[in-house]
Amino acid sequence: MTLASSPDTLASGNMRGAALMVAAMVLFALEDTLLKDVATRLPVGEVMMIFGIGGMAVFTGLIKQRNERLLHPALWSRLMLVRALFEIMGRVFFTLSLVYTTLSSTSAILQATPIVVTAAGAIIWRAPVGALRWMLIILGFVGVLMVLQPTSGAFSPLSILAVLGMLGFAGRDLTTRAAPPVLSYAQLGLYGFAALVLSGAGLLIWDGPATLPSALDLAALSGAILVGVSAYTCLTFAMRMGELSVVTPFRYSRLLFGMAMGILAFGERPDTWEIIGGVVIVIAGLSIMLTSSKRKTAAG
Repeated sequence: MTLASSPDTLASGNMRGAALMVAAMVLFALEDTLLKDVATRLPVGEVMMIFGIGGMAVFTGLIKQRNERLLHPALWSRLMLVRALFEIMGRVFFTLSLVYTTLSSTSAILQATPIVVTAAGAIIWRAPVGALRWMLIILGFVGVLMVLQPTSGAFSPLSILAVLGMLGFAGRDLTTRAAPPVLSYAQLGLYGFAALVLSGAGLLIWDGPATLPSALDLAALSGAILVGVSAYTCLTFAMRMGELSVVTPFRYSRLLFGMAMGILAFGERPDTWEIIGGVVIVIAGLSIMLTSSKRKTAAG
C-alpha cells in the first residue's frame, strides 16, 4: 500500500475536502447576501452585469496564467450554446428570487438541483434509476412543494422564480457533465460569467435605467466577486481532494447558512413548512447520493 492510498492519507484528504466544501457553502451564502443587499438599491440587471464583469476579469486572469485560449472553438458547439441558455435562465431567475423573495426559501429550493439532475439524467440519458431512487426523487419534489406551500395563504407567485432558477442550474449542470473535456474549469467559469453579463444587460433594459453605484455598493459588489471566486475555488479543490461520496453531501450545508444569513441580515423568519420542506429536500438528496454510492461500490 502506497502512502497516497493509505487510510490515514485518504481520511485526511476527506477531512480537508469536507472542510473546504463547508467553507465554499458559507462563502456562497455570503455572496447571495451581498447581492441581495445591493440589489435593493440598484437595478437587478445592473448588479448582474457588474458582478459578471468582475467574475470575467478574474477568470480571464486565470486562463492567461494557465496559457489557455480565451475563446476556444468548442465554445460554439451546440451543447455549449444550450449550456449558456441554461446558465442565463438559472442566473436571471435565481437573482430575481434573491431580490423579490426570502433568502431562506430560495436557498431551500436551490437544494433540489441535484435531485432534478438525477431525474433528468434518467429520462434523457437513460441512466439506471431504480424504484427506490424514483421514490426519493418524488420525495424531494414534495419537499419543494412544502417550501412553496401552493395551496396555502402563504404562497407567493414570486416563489416560482426560485424554481425556474433551480431548473436553469440543473440544466447547466447536466450540460456541463457532457461539455467537451478540452474546456477547463476556468474557461467554463469565464463563459458562465459572460452569460451573466448578457442576461444582466437584458434585464437592465426591462428593469433600468442604470444608476451610478455608490462607494458602498461598489465595495459590496467587489466583496461579492471576491467571495464568489473564493467559493468556486474552495468547491473545486474540495471535489478534487476528497472522495466524492464523502465530500459532496456537505454541499447541503448551504441551506443552513442561507437560512442563517436570511435571519441575521434581513430579519427573515422561515415558517415551519419551509424548514420541514428544506429538511425533506436534504434527506432526499443525501439518500440519492448514498444509494448511488452503494450501487457503484457493488458494481466495482
